[in-house]
Amino acid sequence: MVGASHPMPFPGSIPHPAPVAPATPVVPSPRRPLGEGGSGWERARGWYEGALGWPTAPGEPLRLRTGVLFDVLDVPIDAGYATLERLERVGRRERREGLERLEGLERLERVGRAGQAGAGSPMPGLPVPGFPVAVQGARMLLLVAAGAAEELPGLLEWLEWGSLALDLTAVGTGGLVDAPLVPEPGPAGLPPRPPERDGLRGAAVWLRPPEPGCEVGASLPALSVPGRTGTALDLARLVHTLATQCHRVRLTASDPPRARAVARVW
Repeated sequence: MVGASHPMPFPGSIPHPAPVAPATPVVPSPRRPLGEGGSGWERARGWYEGALGWPTAPGEPLRLRTGVLFDVLDVPIDAGYATLERLERVGRRERREGLERLEGLERLERVGRAGQAGAGSPMPGLPVPGFPVAVQGARMLLLVAAGAAEELPGLLEWLEWGSLALDLTAVGTGGLVDAPLVPEPGPAGLPPRPPERDGLRGAAVWLRPPEPGCEVGASLPALSVPGRTGTALDLARLVHTLATQCHRVRLTASDPPRARAVARVW
């Protein structure tokens, strides 16, 4: 019949195509927040840069840039401990003497003088704030004001220490120091994580850690200049004490080592 539709014959049957599984979209796994995981270096970098605002160098191990917010004085650990102990003794004596002088004044005179002293004239007897200090192996690292490294050679000459070989060096502009481990809460009066424990021998740890949220520059030892305010330790006084103790360590290097108690955190 004309116009009728007839299926056309094929030489063979056409196989059905095999089912294709839908493509799975490639989605990167979510990144873990630093506070919930990540490497120790990442967490430490977040603490230094985020909580303290200190510049760090890229890569691992984590290192801090000096010459920006602070410089570092590097001394033998025995000289460093002796310096901190001496400064603490002298500070206690000066505070006691200052309080005794105040007790000899009439109350009205004290109030009047305090009102005229101004913000830049601290009353005698007030404690001097501490500055960050770290230890690494047999060395102590003391943070001082930025620019102190450039002042150190001239300061030693002025203090008449320039002609002696002292194991006292400074790291300043363009330098790097190992970042101490992030401090963890510890018993009162003890370093947060002493280097003799937890396999941390040789790693830098804080003996007197910085305080997040506090301006580090205000507490760092610096040269006294006219108009300078605050009660930070004078850099010349610190360097003179360090040089004295470094010289003593050098002279007694042949003596047998003596045990040292764990230092306090000031």
